[in-house]
Amino acid sequence: MTPRLHHATAAIARAAALLTLVLAVTTACGSSRRADTTPVAEPESPEAAICRAEARNSPEVQRLARELNVDNQQNLLRVGEERRIAEIRAYRDCLRRRGVAMPGGVEPVRRSF
Repeated sequence: MTPRLHHATAAIARAAALLTLVLAVTTACGSSRRADTTPVAEPESPEAAICRAEARNSPEVQRLARELNVDNQQNLLRVGEERRIAEIRAYRDCLRRRGVAMPGGVEPVRRSF
């Protein structure tokens, strides 16, 4: 065996050993949880779907949609946030009118512009 071939073979052997070690450590430290165990959202109730559609079509949300100026970044941010809040408010108002339990959680943080 020539010296050059011997060095190449030794380098390949070291690389294979290093790869085996990395794979062993990675496998040992890996999570036992499967990667595809993301929580699945519960299907929306018929009342919630009706209220979501009603909120999207509420007069306040529609007015804000007309106020949107896509050429102005500041306007996009401000009106987008106001529209989001108006839609949430209309959705919750609809749920209250229908006597449906409100979704849990805390009130969302309102951004200032």
